[in-house]
Amino acid sequence: MKINGILTTIVLLSFFLLYGCRNRTARIEDEVTESVVQDTIYPEFRWEICIDSLDIHSGIIGRNEVLSTILGRHGVGASVLHEVETISKDIFNVRRLQAGKTYHVLTDRDSAMTARYFVYEISAVDYAVYSLTDSIFSYVGQARTDTLYKSVSGIIESSLWNAMMANGAAPDLTGQLADIYSWTIDFFGIQRGDSFNVYYEDIYIDTTRVATGNILAANFITGGRDHFAFRYHYNNGRGEYFDQNGTSLRRAFLKAPLNFSRISSRFSNARRHPITKIVRPHHGVDYAAPSGTPVYSVGDGTVIARGWDSNGGGNYIRIRHNSTYVTLYMHLRGFASGIHQGTKVSQGQLIGYVGATGMATGPHLDYRVYKDGTAIDPLRMDLPAVDPIKEQDLPAYWDSIRPLMKILTGTESPLDSLQAVALSAGSADPLNTSYQ
Repeated sequence: MKINGILTTIVLLSFFLLYGCRNRTARIEDEVTESVVQDTIYPEFRWEICIDSLDIHSGIIGRNEVLSTILGRHGVGASVLHEVETISKDIFNVRRLQAGKTYHVLTDRDSAMTARYFVYEISAVDYAVYSLTDSIFSYVGQARTDTLYKSVSGIIESSLWNAMMANGAAPDLTGQLADIYSWTIDFFGIQRGDSFNVYYEDIYIDTTRVATGNILAANFITGGRDHFAFRYHYNNGRGEYFDQNGTSLRRAFLKAPLNFSRISSRFSNARRHPITKIVRPHHGVDYAAPSGTPVYSVGDGTVIARGWDSNGGGNYIRIRHNSTYVTLYMHLRGFASGIHQGTKVSQGQLIGYVGATGMATGPHLDYRVYKDGTAIDPLRMDLPAVDPIKEQDLPAYWDSIRPLMKILTGTESPLDSLQAVALSAGSADPLNTSYQ
């Protein structure tokens, strides 16, 4: 009995000693692990470079300042500069550095301060890196960005620009919206009370806004009529804009050949000329704009004439777009580089600049359109759309834009009505249906 008691005591003591040691060991391991985690120092990277042992010297490229001047201040020799220029031509040519852009020179954090890298900020997101020691190399990278989705809406009191600015939109958003609707809305004819609603991407690096992304959906209401635009990747192509019917907003011709101005004279068969005082036809539209304002080709085509019109048109360009349409641009101050007779031009390509050459009372563009050789009113042209979404693909398109329609209007009913009409017609073609 006594022996049994002694054995029991020994067993219990062994258990407590073993259990206590295991717990203590576990606690020690936890404490060591926690200490290791707390003491771990992670390397810091910028531009894909570990900068723990480097100092960063930042600056702004001055007017007429070149790379040799910048790096010369940091002791970089001519042989290194030559090698950098040679190896970077196919990456990002250092001769293309622009005044006003930010740069960084990364040097050793010691008394020698040896320059190791040169970083050039191409944009708020893109950058180019050039190594300056050992094996010289260069590469282009992008900063890590975050995308936030935002909406802006407003009512026009004087101009689209002023309305967008008054509602907190970024300036580049205004230009992007105008580009999207450049085929379908005449911005010279928008009126007070017209309105817009835009859903778009804002690009951030950390907490700093750096750029406007894509407009994902928009509705521009002018004259009481809705003009929807939805960004959609069709047939694995680049993002294009379509309306609620699947009709492309892109047209064979731009609505106007220049941006943000006013119409000073319209198409007329009997206009009193401001200089000669003679009443005669004016088969074009005059866009008043500051001298030097860029003028763009309204469509793809070939320059068939470029020169001086001795009948009062001054410097002019004539473009044939196809077997039917020809456009004419007059009173130009000058021609864009590379624009000659026979030059192939694309829609939206710069061709010249507004001027007051020839018989003109002030700087303006006289823009004319000829259909089968006969002048027609550019403001009343029927501009056919290109690349519509095919009938069999419309249901998938509607499903894709349904959430965007709800953001713009608060309801999906426009799409519901379109699909109902399509079904009742026994097809999926609602192109004759519009949501007002």
